[in-house]
Amino acid sequence: MEAVVKNLERTTELLAVSQTEIVRRWDKQTLDRAFQWAQYCEHVYTRFHANPTVRDILEKQLQVTNESLRTTFQGYTDITFSDLSQCQHLLLMGLLSNAAVPSSVIKLLFDTSCSRTTGGKYKDATGHCTELIEVKSARKVLSAIYLKRSTSFPGPDADVIGMTLMEILDILLSPATGGSKVGLAEKLLDNILQTCGENENFSGVVAAALLSRKNNKTAATTKMASEGVSFDFILDWLQQHHSLLQHMCSTLPIGLLMDLYQQSVRFRVTYRDILKQWGSQLEYDIGEGEWVQMYTTDGVSFKTLSDHYRSLLGACPSTKEDVERELTELKVADGDFDVGGLSVWGDLLSELNKV
Repeated sequence: MEAVVKNLERTTELLAVSQTEIVRRWDKQTLDRAFQWAQYCEHVYTRFHANPTVRDILEKQLQVTNESLRTTFQGYTDITFSDLSQCQHLLLMGLLSNAAVPSSVIKLLFDTSCSRTTGGKYKDATGHCTELIEVKSARKVLSAIYLKRSTSFPGPDADVIGMTLMEILDILLSPATGGSKVGLAEKLLDNILQTCGENENFSGVVAAALLSRKNNKTAATTKMASEGVSFDFILDWLQQHHSLLQHMCSTLPIGLLMDLYQQSVRFRVTYRDILKQWGSQLEYDIGEGEWVQMYTTDGVSFKTLSDHYRSLLGACPSTKEDVERELTELKVADGDFDVGGLSVWGDLLSELNKV
């Protein structure tokens, strides 16, 4: 029992350390050992939670250890005996909410490319999150990374979060993991949106998730089917959250939107529909002599709209022809006037034809 008490003390200290700057030095071996100790404590709970005598001894040790750790680590949260039943989850959340954790460690937690069987009593930490995550914890995981890390897009942290999001969706939507769980996947994204809000960084994370397949050159061919399902699922979800979709298209660098445009036929249709919506919201201000947003706050300026269309024209010859034909048809529907200020589409064509 003395050994159990000592090991419990060390694991409690480990959970505290996982939320400090010390984790900057962690590697795969350190991560594996940490999760092995966390698994050990879960076994201790399973074995002794119904034994009043042993439980009382362990609870007293936790009280002593908690008191010591409160004086050592600012903001430390006590660990109870009941917490031992989810020790791995506590370790996981501590790591993912700690901005000091290297991106390489974050990637290890979600790496599903290799087996986690080590041949011993405990599994390693590679891909650990894929076995722990359900919708509630997945939301907390992604929200924790998002809120605790300074995410900008494009950037390495946004890329990691985007890849993580796509991996989680692959798990939920893949028949290989027990059947597609579309409802749970929708709840996951809805909860993350509710936690993080519709802002530029979260739009960037969604874009990073969509672009993660393009950027991940090592993706296995056998995973392509599930990856396509996850990609389409995000697009479907964005259609149901149109304001977020518009925000994403208005705030992301146009070059990244062009990457998505070239990657997905579905996104092409969606993106061009948004551009037409933005154009239809513009009103001509006679006093200013320009097209402006008068009655909405979710659109873009005439100059920004022109920049988006100009990038489309430069994407490829076939796209250029399609866009020019579409704009011409819109101009004709407006009356086919060549006088400025009568049709936003006519003025847009004139702007795009300028050298």
